Amino acid sequence: MTGSATESRMLAIYLRDHAAAARGGADLFQRMRRSQGRRPWGRELESLDAEVLEDLRSLRRLMHDWDVAPDPWTTLAVRLGERVGRLKPNGRILRRSPLSDLLEVEAGLDAVHAKAAGWEALRAARTPPTEVDLDDLARRAADQVVRLTRVHASVAAATL
Repeated sequence: MTGSATESRMLAIYLRDHAAAARGGADLFQRMRRSQGRRPWGRELESLDAEVLEDLRSLRRLMHDWDVAPDPWTTLAVRLGERVGRLKPNGRILRRSPLSDLLEVEAGLDAVHAKAAGWEALRAARTPPTEVDLDDLARRAADQVVRLTRVHASVAAATL
């Protein structure tokens, strides 16, 4: 890592937090793909799921190149939190509520917005020492927001 020790420490914390959140987001997108795959918007979720996993790999490459190891405890906490969030019944106890589809897509939108902000912050602060293209990742995140917003409208129309 370049810069002062404090800057390097802040970057490491930032990357670790984003990596943990990205892993939780990837888990969420995988669940959406599985649970909503047969819905009219299922193909879009399948495409987004693949992109989210690729974005996670890009973030891990950046971390490796900046000598930042993931924090397994933060990652575990985020993954457990994502799983605990599934316990909310959304008005149904014995089977999945259609409202779960909508709430998951909204959580996915939050995750993609956070990812976009992360790429923008890294773009403003650092030049990556790798072939990872932060401009491309920021553009893709913006495109994912647009596409997931369309999915959200479809899910809302089908659910509410």
